[in-house]
Amino acid sequence: PFGNLSDCPNGSRWIMDVFNECAQDGRDVASIVLGLGSIGCFIAAAFPQFYQACRTGIMDQALSIYFLLGWLGGDLLNLIGSFLADQLPLQVYTAIYYVLADLGMLSLYCYYRVKNGGRAFPAPINAAFVFLSVGSLSSLSLLGSASTEDPGTFKGRALLSAPGDQLGPKPFSRTEIIGFTIGSISSVLYLCSRVPQICTNYKRKSTSGVSYSLFALVMLGNSLYGLSVLLKNPEPGQGQGDYILHHVPWLVGSLGVLALDVVISFQFLVYRKGRPGSLEERDALLGEQDES
Repeated sequence: PFGNLSDCPNGSRWIMDVFNECAQDGRDVASIVLGLGSIGCFIAAAFPQFYQACRTGIMDQALSIYFLLGWLGGDLLNLIGSFLADQLPLQVYTAIYYVLADLGMLSLYCYYRVKNGGRAFPAPINAAFVFLSVGSLSSLSLLGSASTEDPGTFKGRALLSAPGDQLGPKPFSRTEIIGFTIGSISSVLYLCSRVPQICTNYKRKSTSGVSYSLFALVMLGNSLYGLSVLLKNPEPGQGQGDYILHHVPWLVGSLGVLALDVVISFQFLVYRKGRPGSLEERDALLGEQDES
């Protein structure tokens, strides 16, 4: 079987079989449900922006290329770091979808830039785009082959079967240290990626062409994602503080960007005031008819 229920006394069989994760009580089940909810939010988040891009045709003007590249870089490092640092399986699955959605968003951005006759990207941006795209596809193929050869690779909480008398902090393995470092860099990229988009909105004094549903769903997804990690019970013999320490980069990457996403939300409110609403447009038309 994919999961070994003997390592998870009183655990849920279907959760072990489907997610290879131990869920022994309500907290663990809630963590799984919230994790699935976060994945649903992230899956849905990209579609409103795709629709907005097709409707307005100005995606290349509305979104910052540095925002998209920073987002892809953060998601790529998040995927590699989650895998190396032995994070929860749902964290790895979510990270895989992040990368795929980012590649789709960047492809659509480049399509509209070419269609609208935009200037060519500078050489550093082209190099970063090629490097991140090749790195993303290579990482996905390598992780896919690893999961096929050894399903236990994605087990995540592998030390659930550790003897109960092994108390104290869980030591970082060499691979986990590398993954932890990569995850930390990923969190920095997440935080920095919002700044160019905030600046782009400020310079344009508009959020036209940007879907607020994208950021709203990302905010909700990040909140659920962070809660799912915090609700998960620590491993036997591991304290809550030590458990959180092992997940700090991913918690910062999910919960830390909420503050910057709130800033973008305020920009939507402020710059929307400058647009004539449907009621104002109707009153203006009625006024013209009265005058005629």
